[in-house]
Amino acid sequence: MSTDIQKVTDSLSSLASAIQDLANDSETEIEINDRSLSGNKIHGGMITKFKSQGIRDESTHDTVLVNDLGLHVDNITVNEILSPVAVKGDLNVEGSITAQKLHVNELTADIRNERSSPLEFIPEGDAGIYGKGLQWRDHGPTKQFIYRANPDRIWTTESLDLNDGCSLYIGNVPVVSQNELGSTVSKSSLSTVGTLNNLKTSNNLTIDDWIYYEADSNRLGIGTEAPNAQLSVVSLESEFIVDCEGSTTKIGNWTTDTLDIVTDNTPRISINAYGDIVLGSHSENKTKITGKLGINVNNPSVDIETGGPVKFQGKKFETGLDIPSSGSYNKGDIVWNDNPTSSGYVGWICLTAGTPGNWKAFGQISI
Repeated sequence: MSTDIQKVTDSLSSLASAIQDLANDSETEIEINDRSLSGNKIHGGMITKFKSQGIRDESTHDTVLVNDLGLHVDNITVNEILSPVAVKGDLNVEGSITAQKLHVNELTADIRNERSSPLEFIPEGDAGIYGKGLQWRDHGPTKQFIYRANPDRIWTTESLDLNDGCSLYIGNVPVVSQNELGSTVSKSSLSTVGTLNNLKTSNNLTIDDWIYYEADSNRLGIGTEAPNAQLSVVSLESEFIVDCEGSTTKIGNWTTDTLDIVTDNTPRISINAYGDIVLGSHSENKTKITGKLGINVNNPSVDIETGGPVKFQGKKFETGLDIPSSGSYNKGDIVWNDNPTSSGYVGWICLTAGTPGNWKAFGQISI
């Protein structure tokens, strides 16, 4: 019995010494050998520099608080979190985040994004990838650069501005640059252009629905889509033509309108629908003919040669074998003898107008 009492006495003495050391904040480590102390025997108080197989306490002030609401700590250093974590408040990260995959419902950022992989838009529902792209929201309409359907295309609400010296390419071929269209651009519906240099066209050509070129017939029509010559100028019912057919060239009216050759906006030569030709417009005009003039003669041998009678200053001159027996003549008209002989006459002259009138011989030829 005395032995048991002695053991209790020794234990109480050791415990008293340990409690005294803790109260004095002694730096001397207390070693309790071959003894165990359960939490059921400790309630309240302070234990400093607590150390176990998995925990070491080096704090000098309150750092960790455990209550019914959970664990409260100002700072935490950890190498790995092995289970999923739910953050229900704000999360501020002053360093960088490295993640294999990041899912967010809304992202607000004002930073530079550095990427080593493409920016991808994943299909969502029946809309697929349509309507996805870049959007800039500000006062007024939203600025967009997105993907649209019917047909599939990239669509933007804003202009595209390329840097100087850059071009727009299709199939690795430049189609538009700052000052020219690409060589592969062969069709266009341009409605307004500036000054054109060295314009070259092929096939049919229409200018302002007024000038038409037919590639099949090689004809050019001004005012007509159906020219009747290589060049046709049409106004109302008149058509002026210039044409070449084989070894013959033609210029004039395709229609029956009078053809006028003008200077100073005055007709100098007029040809009507019946072929009548008028030279000059009034008596002061001068008509000069250089060379020989033949009328109904293919090869004139003198300055003026005709194949029939002539008249000047109201007097008619013709040839014959005798006095005319028919026809209308005026006084002073002369018929030259077409077969003069010795003692015959040079010709006959009309002394009284009529049909054929009164005639007398003149100019007897000597024997």
